[in-house]
Amino acid sequence: MTARQTLASWKKLQQLAQVKKSQHMNTLFAQDSDRFNKFSIELPNMLLDYSKNLIDTETIEALLALAEETQVCEWREKMFSGEKINKTEDRAVLHTALRRQSDEPLILDGENITDHVQQQLVKMEGFVNRVREGHWKGYSGKRIKDIVNIGVGGSNLGPQMVTEALKHYSDNSVNVHYVSNVDGAQIVEILRPLDPEKVLFIVSSKTFTTTETMTNARTAIKWLTSSSFDESSVAKHFVAVTANKENAMGFGIEEDNIFDMWDWVGGRFSLWSAIGLAVALDLGFEKFEELLQGAHDMDQHFINKPLKENMPAIMALISVWNTTFLGSQSQAILPYDQTLHMLTAYLQQAEMESNGKSVTWQGDDVDYATVPSIWGELGINGQHAFYQYLHQSNNVVPADFIGSVESVTPVQGHHETLMSNFFAQTQALMAGVDEQQVRADLKAKGRTDDYIDKVAPHKVHKGNRPTNTILLKRIDPKTLGSLIAAYEHKIFVQGIILQICSFDQWGVELGKGLAADIQQELEENNISDRHDCSTASLMRFYQSAK
Repeated sequence: MTARQTLASWKKLQQLAQVKKSQHMNTLFAQDSDRFNKFSIELPNMLLDYSKNLIDTETIEALLALAEETQVCEWREKMFSGEKINKTEDRAVLHTALRRQSDEPLILDGENITDHVQQQLVKMEGFVNRVREGHWKGYSGKRIKDIVNIGVGGSNLGPQMVTEALKHYSDNSVNVHYVSNVDGAQIVEILRPLDPEKVLFIVSSKTFTTTETMTNARTAIKWLTSSSFDESSVAKHFVAVTANKENAMGFGIEEDNIFDMWDWVGGRFSLWSAIGLAVALDLGFEKFEELLQGAHDMDQHFINKPLKENMPAIMALISVWNTTFLGSQSQAILPYDQTLHMLTAYLQQAEMESNGKSVTWQGDDVDYATVPSIWGELGINGQHAFYQYLHQSNNVVPADFIGSVESVTPVQGHHETLMSNFFAQTQALMAGVDEQQVRADLKAKGRTDDYIDKVAPHKVHKGNRPTNTILLKRIDPKTLGSLIAAYEHKIFVQGIILQICSFDQWGVELGKGLAADIQQELEENNISDRHDCSTASLMRFYQSAK
């Protein structure tokens, strides 16, 4: 494989970055009145405006050349066809197969996975309908009213984010709750008001060995059996989503109540599978299918559109430009729609767990910046919290602003106020205000020269802060599915360009392994000498203070 820094396009972008760092977006907009049309992409249900970045036509051409030299299109074909592009785990990456709208065979290791996916969708639909219509009953014959999804990471963040985003489409046939934290306070608070006779638990774990998930699942079983006085009640109140059917059955869950996952679906890309069972139970299976359809629509856009007209590809290229070449170390995700209040947390995992790596495909050290740290908050809340930092700190933080044309809960005057802030913030971050403008404004307001001299430097905003604007028609299942899939494909393109393995997460495994050993030592009150003095002393302090 060719080292990225040796590519002609990479060297060109390094040269352009030095030039662009001395330019201001105000000048670029003044020089080109057609800038928005050149640097925006419109899809049927959303619009991407990336014109408020420190780019011009030459920059975009160089970025597209980088995508060509790094063979993004060829790697895209490999992913969709089922080639094992997750090299460190020797696995295919086929979350896209979960939302295919085709019966055409997709063969992996001699098996048609299209059949497997369709079988699970049929099983999900039947189960969802039985629960929602009251045909699935608990141990005492009462219908299920509450669903508790027990999972962590990809088994929790995706489904919970979607449930929150689409709650206005729920008919409240059931109430859905999520338990992810092994801190007992969460599961206790969720279970306290619930009736054990009317609760269904979904235990979601790819391996069915995840410590946090299994600890919570065992607590849930104790809670249930202390009410039913019968361990056989587990069959009426527990289902599992896992790739490890043997472990789930050993846990007491009946085989018919186990939904499949596959090793070719990464956890953080799995909400399209039975991991999304809680979503389907909440919204109804038809709405879940609309979510899949929206993601499929974005898949087709990603596959078929040239990269210069391709929303996920452009998002990835802009991120690489801002991070790897211009030196930004973080990126903000700023939704201006209450329904998307969990989107930032979801994208933190999706991007940082995927591309937060420091070695190449060959295992060599990466000596260029890869993924930015992802953070953010709902727009209006953020404006009164950290936007001061975005506007005036020395650290330039590119941001994605995500809003909707139509609110799902229209209240007179509210959406107009919200969206006015949405548009104003990207303009302010880009344009800023210089000292001359500040002084003129203060003078017009009748301020004294002494006051102006004192205050003017503090009111200067340098601007030139990059933003993308994603404007959705409306938050509904299809649009949300498309938005999530766009970010998934953005992450894929980033990984290819940066030559890093996007689909493993060895950094997660290290801490989990250490935690298992430490837990045993704490339980046995036998702290090993192999720990560093800080860790050992903290463990001893914890034990002595209990």
